[in-house]
Amino acid sequence: MNNMWNERYAQEEYVYGKEPNEFFSQELIKHKAGKILLPAEGEGRNAVYAAKLGWKVYAFDSSSEAIKKTKKLVSENKVEITYNLFSFEDVDYPNDFFDVIGLFYAHTLLREDNHKKLIRFLKPEGTVILEGFSKEQINNNTGGPRKVEMLFSKEELQSDFIELSELKIWKEESHLNEGEHHQGKSAVIRLIGKK
Repeated sequence: MNNMWNERYAQEEYVYGKEPNEFFSQELIKHKAGKILLPAEGEGRNAVYAAKLGWKVYAFDSSSEAIKKTKKLVSENKVEITYNLFSFEDVDYPNDFFDVIGLFYAHTLLREDNHKKLIRFLKPEGTVILEGFSKEQINNNTGGPRKVEMLFSKEELQSDFIELSELKIWKEESHLNEGEHHQGKSAVIRLIGKK
């Protein structure tokens, strides 16, 4: 999979744009700045946004090309982030370390294992903010995996994040405008939960 992402991110243009995910930007401002983890962060748009708001940002991705693009964006915006070349399987942080974990279109075949692993890194009272494609997105041609098992259902996310309290999960039809690969009417699912 890394090769596919390296190929996608190798182009000069930022394939999902330079602006943060809209849902992320709306939710993050509700929290006092602290430490945030952004898994599968791609070209750094959400990481840079959080850093500009004063967050201590940690991010990872399995694509070396994504990290190159992020370094460029970080430099343009004169911020600092800690960005590592990790897969979900390799990633490790201290338990109870992050105030917020933000997952945006981080679709993997090992969804359940990856989500449960990330919860360990979240502080008590910490928050997970997630947006991804719901299973209904398989009928749209506006982005996302073409394997239905990589798309999210409400029931799967409830099971993955069962440890969280105040768990809210809802589906929406959203008009995405995030670069060439997330463009148009899309079936999304959103989650907010507290540890």
